[in-house]
Amino acid sequence: MPQPFAKPWYRILYVQVLCAVAVGVFVGALWPDLGKSLQPLGDGFIKLVKMLIAPIIFCTVVHGIATMGDLKKIGRVGIKAIVYFEVVSTLALLIGLVVVNLLQPGQGIAYEPARGDAETALKFANQAKTHSTVAFLLNIIPDTFFGAFVSGNLLQVLLLAVLTAFALVSLQERGKPVLQGLERMSEAFFSLMAIVVQVAPIGAFGAMAFTVGAFGFSILGDLLFLMVAFYCTAAIFIFGVLGLILKLCGMSLVNYLLAIREEIFLVLGTSSSETALPGLMKKLQTMGCSRATVGLVIPTGYSFNLDGTNIYLTMAIVFLAQATRTPLGWLEQIGILFLAMLTSKGASGVTGAGFITLAATLQAVPSIPMESLALLLGIDRFMSEGRAITNLIGNGAATLVISHWEGEHPQTQRVFSIPDDSISREGGP
Repeated sequence: MPQPFAKPWYRILYVQVLCAVAVGVFVGALWPDLGKSLQPLGDGFIKLVKMLIAPIIFCTVVHGIATMGDLKKIGRVGIKAIVYFEVVSTLALLIGLVVVNLLQPGQGIAYEPARGDAETALKFANQAKTHSTVAFLLNIIPDTFFGAFVSGNLLQVLLLAVLTAFALVSLQERGKPVLQGLERMSEAFFSLMAIVVQVAPIGAFGAMAFTVGAFGFSILGDLLFLMVAFYCTAAIFIFGVLGLILKLCGMSLVNYLLAIREEIFLVLGTSSSETALPGLMKKLQTMGCSRATVGLVIPTGYSFNLDGTNIYLTMAIVFLAQATRTPLGWLEQIGILFLAMLTSKGASGVTGAGFITLAATLQAVPSIPMESLALLLGIDRFMSEGRAITNLIGNGAATLVISHWEGEHPQTQRVFSIPDDSISREGGP
């Protein structure tokens, strides 16, 4: 059995990322202008990863479904995934609602709108108008076949992949050459991802230096309580809800977290859960999940199972109500919960999407001033890490659970058999 630390610690990717994050914080705090100028490093790395996500998902899903050939199983996995997402996402919303009411982090804040707050709120409100339910459903259909790859919309890619897989299944023997070609393409894309991931520490350094340099620690102040409450709530959800669900399925949450430690630190440095998506998909297959299950659940989960975003939505809205002295009864809060169940769908793991989703939800709560959004703008980047990490862990756990329900017998105990450079050692899943 390979040892978990078989190579020098300084060559382990997640250690490099963690060190880069620490150096980024140091640089941003001491030289804010320099830190702000390093933003392109973080943005560039995220763009490098995003350009590979769509083809990796397409090849993985098409090959997984077409080789499986069981269309009934595909439908069964999809239905189980949607049911699981709705139940667990609702639990996340409820936990956030209960904690924010118990701790009341906004109670001691006497908010008074500043001059630029109305303009800031209007900006995000206009962006939120494009996130209606109808627009979201129509946006699942790409304008062209290759348009889905250009836009990077995971649900569009998933739709194309499922349709392509069905078409190849109907071709039977004639479709096999295409499948073999897709498998070779998948290996090539995973090898390319292995090259890109090596510069993750540089991206994490730039992203963290910009965050601290642009916003600083002074912005925290009275909002520190909300940040601590949010991170504690996310931890309660992960170790309480997800831990219990995995335990009931005979798996260990701790082993699972150890297996994806590299991806967690990558998200911590970049504030984007999408940067860790290819590595997460690979490791879930190493744990025993089938390629088809991983390919269906993960992309769908990135739009329908954003547990961290759900926790943030309910906590942020009630926090703003407390900070603006806006009374919210339990019936109103339950209404906000159901509203957030709709608006949270389609919010991706990319930095900033959670804030736009918050604006979309707040628009339907006229009693809370929209100007109060500006109160959270300064700390949103710091909250984004917590949202993205929780989303990542939640989607991986969902895949393990649904794989277990499908009788694939995934094992989190395989954690020590997963090398830290698993993507680079093997061309594809």
